[in-house]
Amino acid sequence: MNYQVKEEGKFKYLESRPDGEVVMLLHGLFGALSNFSGIIDAFGPSYRIIVPILPIYDLPIHQVSLDGLVRHVKDFVKFKSLSEINILGNSLGGHVALLYTLEEQEKMNSLCITGSSGLFESAMGSTFPKRGDYEFIKKKTEETFYDPKVATKELVDEVFEITTDRLKAIRIIATAKSAIRHNLADKLYKIHIPTLIIWGRNDIVTPPFVGEKFHELIKGSELFFLDECGHAPMMEKPDTFNKILLDFLNRCRK
Repeated sequence: MNYQVKEEGKFKYLESRPDGEVVMLLHGLFGALSNFSGIIDAFGPSYRIIVPILPIYDLPIHQVSLDGLVRHVKDFVKFKSLSEINILGNSLGGHVALLYTLEEQEKMNSLCITGSSGLFESAMGSTFPKRGDYEFIKKKTEETFYDPKVATKELVDEVFEITTDRLKAIRIIATAKSAIRHNLADKLYKIHIPTLIIWGRNDIVTPPFVGEKFHELIKGSELFFLDECGHAPMMEKPDTFNKILLDFLNRCRK
């Protein structure tokens, strides 16, 4: 992945090319561009891959919420004059994608969620860990995946740095609480664009029944389970994930 992050005004984002069919990727609470490297490398040359950096740690504390993140995405889409967007969101990014979809379906071509919050999630447990507890963070990061080796030292260090920053930790807690308040069970029937759901069969953050419930509540959606796979299928099973996504995007072309 050789693309550089651009910074324009309040927006930070990666863009693989200036034109082409738009695929916008939304990362999770502890997400990073590296989480999407498999998608960016595979689709970047032929699709206009755009990854806005969600300002989870930059919003004023009174604006820290899913609503604040959705507003940021709406402003970004307007800033970039995007239309006919294919949105893909993982974890919290899936939740933001769903909320955005419910407000802006006329700007969209398709939706893909993977390990999304919005119905049920269990990330760090009932309490936030004490800052400085590296082994706890390492264990929790490894539990994100079926294969703990996917949680490289670089990834664990990145999550640890976030959790040890007091202001970032406060924003994480506020965002997580906002996600719990934004349960979408009674709203998902309003989604009528093509929707793809890719889920890890061994996800313990958003277990398989969550993917099944999204499939039930979003009419006409497609659901795929990936075996020996946890909360981030695009990282753990990139080849299978990309094959399913490519087939879906091809069928969604207008």
